[in-house]
Amino acid sequence: MPSFLNPYLHFRSNTREAMDFYRSVFGGDLQVTPFGDMAREPSQKDLVMHASLTAPNGFHLMAADTFDDDGRSPGMTISLSGDDEAELRGYWDKLAEGASVAMPLEKAPWGDSFGMLTDKFGVPWMVNIAAMR
Repeated sequence: MPSFLNPYLHFRSNTREAMDFYRSVFGGDLQVTPFGDMAREPSQKDLVMHASLTAPNGFHLMAADTFDDDGRSPGMTISLSGDDEAELRGYWDKLAEGASVAMPLEKAPWGDSFGMLTDKFGVPWMVNIAAMR
């Protein structure tokens, strides 16, 4: 699988509504994963941990709900994803120079390797390396 560069939107508790709207605009397949058992508090279990919209024209939009204490505010992050570990770790290493690393690039609960940082220019990035299944 090639590597992809995608916008990743952040909302405060209305990701599901926003992504339903974007699906009505662009069409396509919307996948939504709630926080569920991984929520910090029971009231957060139905909030969106990850949503992915793939439109028929090839557009790919991702989003998640944010919390006041997670260091992200509503806005956008750039997401790099794919299964070429060497390529994606290389990007991570270069982006990490002078960056503020919020989450090191390491194995995540869903099985992939995942990390988050804000580069030296203030741009937030996420890298997800798909696990070989």
